Parts: sequence; structure tokens; C-alpha cells
Amino acid sequence: MRQIEYGPDPGPDSMRVVEAPRPAAGAGEILIEVHYAGVNGPDLAQRRGRYPPPPGASPVLGLEVAGRVVELGAAVTEWRIGDMVTALVPGGGYADYCVTSQRHALPIPAGFTPAQAASLPEAWFTVWANLIDRAHLKGGERLLIHGGSGGIGLAAIGLARLVGAHPYVTAGNAEKVQFCLDFGAEVAIDYRKEDFVARIKELTGKEGVDVVLDIVGGAYLQKNVSVLKQDGRLVMIAFLQGSKVEFDFMPVMRKRLTVTGSTMRPRTVEEKAEVRDALLREVWPALAAGRVKTHVFGIYPLEKASEAHRIMESSQHIGKLVLQLRGPAPPA
Repeated sequence: MRQIEYGPDPGPDSMRVVEAPRPAAGAGEILIEVHYAGVNGPDLAQRRGRYPPPPGASPVLGLEVAGRVVELGAAVTEWRIGDMVTALVPGGGYADYCVTSQRHALPIPAGFTPAQAASLPEAWFTVWANLIDRAHLKGGERLLIHGGSGGIGLAAIGLARLVGAHPYVTAGNAEKVQFCLDFGAEVAIDYRKEDFVARIKELTGKEGVDVVLDIVGGAYLQKNVSVLKQDGRLVMIAFLQGSKVEFDFMPVMRKRLTVTGSTMRPRTVEEKAEVRDALLREVWPALAAGRVKTHVFGIYPLEKASEAHRIMESSQHIGKLVLQLRGPAPPA
């Protein structure tokens, strides 16, 4: 089969297609013939040497795929040969075939193409685990989402609307601001032109927001704390500006704040399966009904994976980037 290798240089141009043995499904696993694979921030971090795969995971890039089940491991009961699925995978998505637990796959939602379906798992597993399981986001609460126009950001907007919360977002230019508003954000702030702290305080009568979902880190940490209301929750899922800062914890104590965060890839099979089950129950029907959306910015053949990475690094995209391994590319 084909797969993407990279290195030793950390740049996107080090990515190349090579031939490799096809993996086999182990007990409780399915082998997926990959039609499309999502591109995500952790893929870029791994390529740069900053996010090594956990023990036992494939070293190949790629954490989400959509395609056809072609092999069942022992004790697999949830799927049959030929089923079309989308799945969270522990690695190995940038390849013609990929293995994952049967309990981390989901059916392709009605009305979704396989390319669109490939854009769902990583973002939705992440936002559900962090906003619902950790932050306990509820209807009526205000949620501030940094990076609102990215894949995680758009999923977080959708989840907020689904539970009845009020999504506020930051984004990097006027086009992205307008896209977020059209996508369902209640408020969108161009962080390059406005001080989001001052704007949030103005919009909320200095009360602040209940939850902040942050991918930035760095100097944003203190700013995020400043816009949280009493008993607010700060959820960290990435650190585009670094994870080490000098920080004043006094507001955390004074406002009884919760600072938390998590990553998805190192979680156990069981922990990921619990998130999968919640998504299947609560989100997949909403996707099929059109109440929740996704947005694919571009579809790139596997041979142009480096181009997809360069676009993602430039932050010129809105929504998700997807690699195509089989079939004609549908309209994004």
C-alpha cells in the first residue's frame, strides 16, 4: 500500500509517498480501506517532532479517516465487510489502509460524502471530551472559542448551538469573522483589530463568559482568565504560542475558576469508545438532520499532502483540509 513518510527534516517538503506493507486487524479491530483522511494540527506537530505517537500507535501521520471496512479482527461484532465508516484512529491515516478499534468508528452520517465524513472525528471527539465531559458546558452559558474558523472552532460552534449555549469566537480576519457568524457564532471578534478581552467585557456587561476553549496558550492564558466569570472554566487543547508562561493564579482563586485540558490520542480504547458512544447518540442524529454542519476547505490527493500541510500552517484555510486516496474528489 501507499503511505506518507516524513523527515528527517521537519518541514512539509520532507513528506513523501512510499510503499509499505498493509496492516492487519487485531482482536477487536477493523481494517479500513481509506478513501479520505483528515488533516489536523497534531499531524503538523508530529511531523515537526513535537507530538510523538503513544506506545503501540502507528508512526504514520493521520488521526481520522473515512472509507470501507475490508477486514475484521477477532471478536468484532459492530461492523461488517463493506460497511462505510468514519473513524478516529491512533495514527496511520495517511495510508491506503488503516487499523482502528471497532469502537472508534461511526457510520457516515446521512447526507454526508465520505470526504465530509473524514473531517468529523478528530474535531468532534475533541470538542465533546473537553467541552461536555470536562467543562460541562450547558444551555444558556457563554462559550468563547479561540480559532473559531478552524476545524475545532467550527465543531465547537456547532456543539454550543446544539446544547443551547452562546458561542463567541475569535478569528484572524474579516472573511473568517463573517464565516463564523454565518456558521452560527453569536459574536465573532477579529483579534488582529480588536482587544478580545475588552470586547467580551463590553458585550457581557463586564460579567464575562462561562467557558473558554483555547488553542493558543502563551499570553492568552492570563487574558482567558480575565474574561471568565465566577466559577468559569478554562479548557486548554493546544499551545500555538507555547505552554510555558509566567502566570498570576490569584484570579483563579478569587473567581473559583477551573483550569483544565486534555489530549485525545493517548486516551485508552475504552475512554475513546465512551466519547464515540456519546457522539453517536447526541451528535450524529443532528448531523444527519442538518442541524449541525461541517466545512471542508479543500481536498488534496495523497501525493500533495505537503501542500495541505503548508496551507494549514499558513492559516489561510477555513474549516478542514482532507486528503483523497480513492475516488473522484467531490465539491468541498
